[in-house]
Amino acid sequence: MAFTLRSVKVPPNSASLEEARSRVFGFFKAACRSIPNIMQIYNLDDVVTTAQLRSAITSEFRKNSHVTNPKVIDMLLFKGMEELGNITEHAKQRHHIIGQYVVGRQGLVQDLGTKDKGMSDFLKSFYRSNYF
Repeated sequence: MAFTLRSVKVPPNSASLEEARSRVFGFFKAACRSIPNIMQIYNLDDVVTTAQLRSAITSEFRKNSHVTNPKVIDMLLFKGMEELGNITEHAKQRHHIIGQYVVGRQGLVQDLGTKDKGMSDFLKSFYRSNYF
């Protein structure tokens, strides 16, 4: 497998909060514009729609909406650009994308009530006492 090493060009630091905000909005537009390409690369049409993927990206941005320090915003922006670059260059596999952006960080929702069905009282108390 051939791998090309590219130098990552770090943009200059933002001078003000407004400049950082404009960079964030530009990156958000670039991320949203790359969604159709990502859907095609990872064959995500059967798992998620473009609107759901866009809302996942929006929620990632809103997690850090409280940050007001331009240096921190620049660092988060750099990390986001690196993540988008890894995704568009196919450095991740399909299950990574599904796990991080489709299913979410919490994981699959598990139905905990159905596992006790058909078990004896002894097993129920044993499992209850040995789960930490």
